[in-house]
Amino acid sequence: MRDRDELGRARNARPRDAYGRPLPHGAPGVPTMPDDLAPTPQEALTEAQRLLDADRPFHAHEVLEAAWKSAPEAERELWRGLAQVAVGLTHLRRGNPRGARALLTRAADRLDAYAPAPPHRIDVAGIAATSRELAERSDDPALATAPFMLRLRVPH
Repeated sequence: MRDRDELGRARNARPRDAYGRPLPHGAPGVPTMPDDLAPTPQEALTEAQRLLDADRPFHAHEVLEAAWKSAPEAERELWRGLAQVAVGLTHLRRGNPRGARALLTRAADRLDAYAPAPPHRIDVAGIAATSRELAERSDDPALATAPFMLRLRVPH
């Protein structure tokens, strides 16, 4: 049975490992993001990059998903695409090439609409290209441990 909060909303209170896999109740896990997280775009990009650099794409996804849920309508699909990239990387880490390919391809397609005028200095074109390249190579077992060189923003 799924854990629920005081309002009856589904919540997974089980601890998670670094790649977001549920662990048994009572096991030590990696802290996850609070459910009420509502970062600014700059906070979300900074924290998601920190998490990606620390090889924690599942947790980066949680930050990007929080930004997606609080973003203005015009940017929602951008943040959704970024969150999907992080989920695709999570699938690579978990050894799920089919899931990785689907999410990374879907994310790149979603991000393409923002390439002509990317907000917040997000490297939309670079992220989409990297996502497609990783999707094409998703069957390569080396991707389960290879470092990801994904930069969310273009340098100043």
